[in-house]
Amino acid sequence: MFALRPWARRAALLTAALAGLSSSLALAQDDKVLNLYSARHYQTDEALYADFTAATGIRINRVDADDAGILERLRNEGAASPADVILLVDAARLWRAEESGLFRPIKSAVLEQRIPAKLRGADKGQGSQWFGFSTRARVIVYNKTTVKKEDADTYEELADPKNKGKVCTRSGAHPYNLSLFGALLEHHGPAKTETLLKGMVDNMARPPKGGDTDQIKAVASGECAIALSNSYYVARMMRSTKPEDRAVMEKVGVVFPNQADVGAHVNIAGGAVARHAPHGEAAIKFLEYLASPKAQGYFANGNNEYAVVEGASADNPALKALGPFKAEVIPVAVVGANSAKVQQLLDRVGFK
Repeated sequence: MFALRPWARRAALLTAALAGLSSSLALAQDDKVLNLYSARHYQTDEALYADFTAATGIRINRVDADDAGILERLRNEGAASPADVILLVDAARLWRAEESGLFRPIKSAVLEQRIPAKLRGADKGQGSQWFGFSTRARVIVYNKTTVKKEDADTYEELADPKNKGKVCTRSGAHPYNLSLFGALLEHHGPAKTETLLKGMVDNMARPPKGGDTDQIKAVASGECAIALSNSYYVARMMRSTKPEDRAVMEKVGVVFPNQADVGAHVNIAGGAVARHAPHGEAAIKFLEYLASPKAQGYFANGNNEYAVVEGASADNPALKALGPFKAEVIPVAVVGANSAKVQQLLDRVGFK
């Protein structure tokens, strides 16, 4: 029997290994799978993903983490990352990820037609790198017993001396506030925005702490009288069956700020295709699916948010009870890009 020499055996093994690797890579490209890194963790998302799989045959593998954890993981994985689609819940974070080179630009007639230009990343000639799929407003919550609505119906009034000792908020450096203050910077310029932020610091009832739900409860308890919150935190408590949550909502009023001028600040939950996505076509299909009317209902209702596609509706009783409002018109990409400048202003005025 003929025996291969050692060098020939090694060559044959290497050839077989390379052939196997090539087959595996081809399978990975053709396999109907989508790897999703998501900062959204809502029960309605299961139906969202199941419908996509039923319609396309593409199975979804999901990694759940918060925005910061997802971005850190992408940086660590580099070109070896298996991520196809990234879902994040703030414009400033989406902008930061784009600036870090973690996304790829995409061209999609469906997304460009359905997602308003102000709710997607800037198109620098190759397509936008991210798209907003739901919005929320940054509202003002006030104690109905101690504050008149007309004294708390603009963001600027949070800095007015008449509200000294009444304001509470989460950290100024939290992305939700960074985005709001980035919008104020766009409206007012650096000097006036710094004055407004200093006025807010001077009006604080206590140092910034906790999340938005904590601010709503602090207003109801009398710890403070006026606070900022994303609209979905308010809607959650409105829909809660817990007696203590209902008691809180009976004590507070909610206002969409600046309805007489620029409108209420809105932020987004959005999606992008990862820079090194191994299943790029499937990733674009998924984002296009998120812009369909049915998916918009799932996506927005999962977190008590507003659908972004014209004609789509979350059909949410709490949002209906809050009523319609005028939203600002500046692009969220601009708001996100202002976050670094805002952080400098916060540091200067001592807004923790």
